[in-house]
Amino acid sequence: MDAARARRHGLRVAPLVSVLLPYRQAEATIEEALESVLAERAVDLEVVAVDDGSTDGGPARVARIAQRDRRVLQVATGGVGIAQALSRAAEAARGALLARMDGDDISVGERLARQAETLLRDPRLDVVGARVEAFAAGPIGEGMLRYVDWLNSILTPEDHAREMFVESPLCHPSVMLRRSALEQVGGFREVPWAEDYDLWLRLDAADARMAKLPELGLRWRHREGRATFADPRYAIARFLEAKAHYLARKLGPARPVAVWGAGKTGRRLARALARNGVAPARFVDIDPRKIGRIAQGAPIVDPSRLERGAETLVVAVGARGARALIRGHLAARGFVEGSDYVCAS
Repeated sequence: MDAARARRHGLRVAPLVSVLLPYRQAEATIEEALESVLAERAVDLEVVAVDDGSTDGGPARVARIAQRDRRVLQVATGGVGIAQALSRAAEAARGALLARMDGDDISVGERLARQAETLLRDPRLDVVGARVEAFAAGPIGEGMLRYVDWLNSILTPEDHAREMFVESPLCHPSVMLRRSALEQVGGFREVPWAEDYDLWLRLDAADARMAKLPELGLRWRHREGRATFADPRYAIARFLEAKAHYLARKLGPARPVAVWGAGKTGRRLARALARNGVAPARFVDIDPRKIGRIAQGAPIVDPSRLERGAETLVVAVGARGARALIRGHLAARGFVEGSDYVCAS
């Protein structure tokens, strides 16, 4: 039963969902992306399709779909970039719930209806993502596959809060969020790093609750030229800057800070934190070759020297599996993640 019929029968339906879909040079994929969203009939929706400076046939294809489906609203920016394009889309949108979609991805499995119902059912939630499947015309790199597996393992609000400074825990085109939550943190912003990660970090700082559907909701296309690979704001160094900027605020001046990890990952994060006014007082490491030495003016000590409550610990290790081992060690000693320590990378 679609949303209009449900309303006529007096059944509960979610508020209007506005799908924000900016696109540029997406002639080959925009129709499939749009149709995958418009196929949903169990939720009231509109699609704000923002042409952000296309010079191909994409806008014409969107126009043809808009002629036969009044749920599609066309906006053109002339080419202002993803953050401003999303701001224009949000301004034009009428819905209390804002969903994301990109012009080269495929929404699957009635994910908008399920996300809207989840937000309607739990007023404490502010953002609901979905599990994703990466696909491409050619092979997908091992690093990306590991990232997708990690991302899909994060489901609950507690999971998202715990992993926020490890990596971006949500795939942007898979999410739905409350307009009120977006407006509370200042909307979409132009920043020196990825605009989506910046949004999750601001929402986390505002104690917003984020979750993810346990089912697949989006087929996430990876192709040459995509911003994830081509835009310098998505480089690893920029992600580190974003983490340090918000993590330094979270740590604050209340207690000294120690970094577990005197290797490349820990030292790199420590330098970034210092640039944001939080210089670690010491490093922690298990490597006997490092213990007793000095790094960035701070001593490197054995984990046995840690004392709960004496400092806030930042776990920053790069070796696969090391973070889980450290979490287990700290839990056995009574350390509580989120108050005694935070994981980052």
